[in-house]
Amino acid sequence: MDWTHRLKLRHVKLLLSLATTHNISHSASLLNTTQPGLSKWLKELEDDIGLPLFERHARGLIPTPYGEVLIGHARRLDAQLDRVSSDMEALREGGSGKVMIGASGVAASDTVPLAILRMLQAMPKAKISLVEGTTDRLLSQLEHGELDIVIGRSAPEISDQGLEIESLFFDPIHFVVRPKHPLLSVKEIQWIHVKEYSWIVWPKGTPVRNALDSALNEASQDLPACTVETNSVTANLTLLNSSDMIGIASHRAALRLSQLNALRILPLRLSGFGAVAMYTNKERFRSLAVHLALDCIRQVVSEYGGEPLSR
Repeated sequence: MDWTHRLKLRHVKLLLSLATTHNISHSASLLNTTQPGLSKWLKELEDDIGLPLFERHARGLIPTPYGEVLIGHARRLDAQLDRVSSDMEALREGGSGKVMIGASGVAASDTVPLAILRMLQAMPKAKISLVEGTTDRLLSQLEHGELDIVIGRSAPEISDQGLEIESLFFDPIHFVVRPKHPLLSVKEIQWIHVKEYSWIVWPKGTPVRNALDSALNEASQDLPACTVETNSVTANLTLLNSSDMIGIASHRAALRLSQLNALRILPLRLSGFGAVAMYTNKERFRSLAVHLALDCIRQVVSEYGGEPLSR
């Protein structure tokens, strides 16, 4: 009989506990089993598979490369089991399931919140979770089943065959400042004016930073001597509104924050832009709530404009 037929859901928890504690005694205590029983189960599993899953060291159990592969599958299975529990709970309470969305800064300030509002209009009892982070971290969570959808940067290096990638829009960038910033009274802003102030820039490798570097290169300009590098939207807003620093924001985020009277866009054209994409896992089951979320995101992108992807 294939060893997977003898694998039980409890065994997934045992394996993940060993991967976390690196100690049979600690895992046995946490999972209310005995140390000899856990040791026997692990040995039988390794014998069934025909590969060593852990190396025994004085400092504890260290997963082998074979163990790492199995642990990775166990984590994804465990995350899916948690999702089943959440979906069932939502349905029990009269809802329509749960959807978990990850968004990078470019989408978290505009596209995704608007899509959530639209989704709640169509499915008022849906349970929606929004996680903000960098695209690379969010895609890792998507891979492990912790997220259903990720909206973030589109880049050539993101080409995982397990992902379904849907390009959404191009997003230009702008210089942004606090309301009543001295530069807002300048009749015709030039590069020399913005270089007189400190800039807040996103970290290298982020879509907004890549767009800024491209724009600076095209304009034959460099970053000013004084910059603060941060990927925190909250920190950026606090710094900008508490000083005369100049920030960089994507088009949609800049417009939304301007409408909220939190920032103003400086009328100095930047040529850079970044592409934004929607990511899902090809192999994962999609509930009705997930399908609705995907449709709502597409509707918002279509109706609220953005640089066309045919550019």
